[in-house]
Formats: sequence, C-alpha cells, structure tokens
Amino acid sequence: MKLDEIGSAVVTGGASGLGAASARALSMRGIKVAVFDLDVEKGKILAEDIGGLFCEVDVTSEESVDEALSVARKRHGQERVLVNCAGIVAGSRSAGRSRETGQTWAHDLEMFSKVITINLIGTFHLGTKCAAGMMTLDGVSSGGGRGVIINTSSIAAVDGQIGQSAYAASKGGVASLTLPMARDLSRDEIRVMSIMPGLFHTPMFDGLAEDVQQALGAGVPFPQRLGNPKEYASLVLHIIENDMLNGENIRLDGALRLAPK
Repeated sequence: MKLDEIGSAVVTGGASGLGAASARALSMRGIKVAVFDLDVEKGKILAEDIGGLFCEVDVTSEESVDEALSVARKRHGQERVLVNCAGIVAGSRSAGRSRETGQTWAHDLEMFSKVITINLIGTFHLGTKCAAGMMTLDGVSSGGGRGVIINTSSIAAVDGQIGQSAYAASKGGVASLTLPMARDLSRDEIRVMSIMPGLFHTPMFDGLAEDVQQALGAGVPFPQRLGNPKEYASLVLHIIENDMLNGENIRLDGALRLAPK
C-alpha cells in the first residue's frame, strides 16, 4: 500500500513516545492522523502541531472508542491504518516473601487484570473496531488491500524478566494475536502486524538518571544505545508500504536479549 493512498490513520497512545513518533511520521507523509490518548494536554499539543485531531480515549471502553472513531471518521474519513501503541507497564513478582518477616504475598490481581485489559484487550478492541470500518472501503488502486493494523508487542513477550509477569503476558498475548487476526482478515485484504520493541527512549525512561540510561543502552549489542522512537515510526511506514509483511512479529531491538533481571 502506498502512503499517498492511505488518507487517514488512527494512532492510540499517540500523545507521547512511540505513538507520537508514529503520528508525526504519518503526518509528514500527508496522512490525516487522529491521536487517541488519555493525556489531554500532550495529545492536544501534538495534534495541533501535526495538523491532526485529538480524541480523549479509554481503549478499554467501548463507548469511548466508538465515540472517538465516529468523530475521527467524520473529520478525516474512514481510516486505512491503525497503529496501536497504548499501553502501561507495571512491575511485581508473581509471588514473594518478606525478607524481614518471612510473610508471603501474592501478585495483586487488580494490577495484573489492568495491564492485560489495557495492553491486550485494548489492542484487540481497537483492532476489531477499525477492521470492521476498513472492510467498508474499496481496495487501493495499487493492489495493497483495504487497510493495515500495526500492534505494539515487546521483546518482553519472549524475554520476560523478573517482575514482568503481567506485562510479558499482555505483550505475549499481542504477539499471539497477530497471526490469527491476520488470517481472519485476509479475505478482506486487511493486514495485521506487530512490532516488538526492545529498549526505546520513551517517557518511561525520563525518570532515570542519564548514567542509568547509558548503562541500559550499553547492554544492546549494536547499536549500543536506547532506541529512538523515530526508528519505530520508520518501521511503521515500511510495514504499511510492504504488502508482503503480514501476520508476523518483528523484533526491533539491536539484537538485545533480556537477562532474567
């Protein structure tokens, strides 16, 4: 699918990090972008900067998603591209024991459920809603189909570290979703892909000292640094343009394999 055939796109988690970089990259190629996020302040600033549309969206709420998609489609038309970047990180061991008292504790179920709901169910929620809309479109003239859905998994899906049970499970779910969803949608000429980023310099790293960030980056075989969100966005553009990329998870990690901790 050629980028100039897209018309409009939706980016979830688009107010910052990987989502913001993707929104900017798409906009720079002449695509009308709807930025979906809960961060109203950053989302509005970005949308204004790129000439797009901001919608305050809770990806786990059907009412919120339906309303936002309705607004975006009235403004930009039916989206041909969805980039799912909305997600959260939470850390806790599956169970533990206090060194001081010896008392044991279990993982907080509400925390686990929240991570799964936002990262996995939220991803599928937007995917199925956007796919249903894409089905109403004609295929593009170049033969590239009706649409493309790009999800964000993580290398934690296969290299999950200590304390990442919830996060790894959610991202593993996204990775496992990729192929069956691509097969489901193939007869309607809609492709589904997932990107598995390694360590990228996103807002979650902003609270870390510079030397800590450098140490994390040094653990990447090559290039020995944190990834730049623009590199994620570059892969988003390539996936859209390469029609043979379908039903696959692509690691974007500089050959990094996460240690247990």
